[in-house]
Amino acid sequence: MFVLKDILLQVLLAGSAVFLIPLFHLVLARQAGAKMGRTSASLAAATAVSMLLCMLFAHDASQAAIPISLGVVPFTLAMLYGGPRTGLILSFLHMLFYFLFAYPYHLNEFLLQTGILFYPIVWLSAKRFKNYAFFRKLLLVLTLAAAEIALASMLSIPLIGSNGDGMTAEWVWIALAYTGGAAIAGGLGLLWLEHIQRHDGLEQRLSEVHQKYISETERLHQMLNAVPLSIATVDRNGTVQFVNDMMKQTAREQLPCSTSNDLIGNPVSQFVEQTHAEKMEHNIREAVTHGEANGLTVRYGSHVFRSQTVPLYGYAAGAPGETTGAMLVIQDITELEMLRSELDNVDRLSLVGQMAASITHEVRNPMAVVRGFLQLMQEKSPESLHYYYRIVMEELDRANSIINDFLSLAQNRIAEKEEAQLHDIIHELIPLLWADANLRGQSIELMLAHNVPNLYLNTKEIKQVVLNLARNGMEAMEEKGVLTLETTYDEKQVELFVRDTGPGIPRSSRDKLFEPFYTTKPKGTGLGLSMCHSIVERHHGTITVESEEGKGTVFKVTFKR
Repeated sequence: MFVLKDILLQVLLAGSAVFLIPLFHLVLARQAGAKMGRTSASLAAATAVSMLLCMLFAHDASQAAIPISLGVVPFTLAMLYGGPRTGLILSFLHMLFYFLFAYPYHLNEFLLQTGILFYPIVWLSAKRFKNYAFFRKLLLVLTLAAAEIALASMLSIPLIGSNGDGMTAEWVWIALAYTGGAAIAGGLGLLWLEHIQRHDGLEQRLSEVHQKYISETERLHQMLNAVPLSIATVDRNGTVQFVNDMMKQTAREQLPCSTSNDLIGNPVSQFVEQTHAEKMEHNIREAVTHGEANGLTVRYGSHVFRSQTVPLYGYAAGAPGETTGAMLVIQDITELEMLRSELDNVDRLSLVGQMAASITHEVRNPMAVVRGFLQLMQEKSPESLHYYYRIVMEELDRANSIINDFLSLAQNRIAEKEEAQLHDIIHELIPLLWADANLRGQSIELMLAHNVPNLYLNTKEIKQVVLNLARNGMEAMEEKGVLTLETTYDEKQVELFVRDTGPGIPRSSRDKLFEPFYTTKPKGTGLGLSMCHSIVERHHGTITVESEEGKGTVFKVTFKR
């Protein structure tokens, strides 16, 4: 009975290794490390504990006929599953345990307890073990376990003889019991290790899928943040769930919100002005309810936005399901609208050019003839009629001036430029401007920067621009008004400011100032500023206007160096 208890205890201790693996796995999981590294370490630690217990209880059971340790069973499984490094460490520990706890030493007992004779066979089997099918693995483990214990039983014969006991039938049954117990422990251990491996494989695949999901999600966020569009997603109720960086930037510039936390969880109507909120919410409902994509053009302050609403679907088993929300794509088309307006101006200028080309020779020549005959008639007429002749000729001159403006506006050819000093052009015009200012009771101030670099200019055209802007400013001012001509420069550009102290220009008129035929003057043609704009563009510069009602207007002309 004592021998049977000893055998059962050895089987339990040998089989305890695989059941200790989850415990060591949890302990090691609290420390950083790779998943596969934790599994191998857990297997090695559990096997070492099992081998130690098997060897201790084998020597405590000195009354047994065959004091065999079944520690070779978990050792064999660990070498087959753990790899060369695990096997080398356990081999060293197995022999170390013997020398620590088996004194006095005996060669046969050393071979019996450690199973060292089977190390080469196990090492050779381990190379191909992982590629075997399950039943072949099971057969190999059962064979190795039974062979190791059978060999150990044979090695115990000299020990039995030395104690004065002969080899009896009881010894044979005990040897068979040890062999069967080893086979049972090895088989159950293999089943449990296969289960752990499958679990680890599923866990590893799940971890890989999770990491891939995290990686793809991060990549998707990076792509959404890199897109030069404002993007937001909303749920079925129109509540914001996600915004990209461009939407955050747009919100900071256009909305009182400053962070994504202020945007997320709020209704989507915050992205538009109140007048468009109902239309925006209607588009969201259409996208969520009917799966229809639709668009909306809205104005927010001075910006124009194009909003596109696209339904979002939930996917189950690879098939599209019901709509779970909508994606809002907002594009700032302010520059596009400005470009469209510029194209309209170009079309108008083209029309003006065609008109100017068609009427130049047809109208100018008859007008010159009429004016010449009027001068002859004036010489032969009494002085009382000279006033009327003068009025007619002034109107003819005005008509001729309008034609000249047409021609200047229609000149799309490349201007002939030469290196010139902007200040020289201004100084040449100052006497003419002062004369005009004195007649109006106004004054002129010059604030010209020192050492302004030369520019490549067409002096005649730039004179026309300065003269036109200066006279516009003087005409806008009342008596005692001050016209200021100022220049500044830096490494990239030279700027000319023409500033007046007039009543200013209403906001509604500023955007139309450079359009052909648009004028705020009672007798203006609306071609002066259009002509200036055309000339500055031919010089690859820009002309802008800043005005505040009641404080005056500033025209800024910028030339690239």
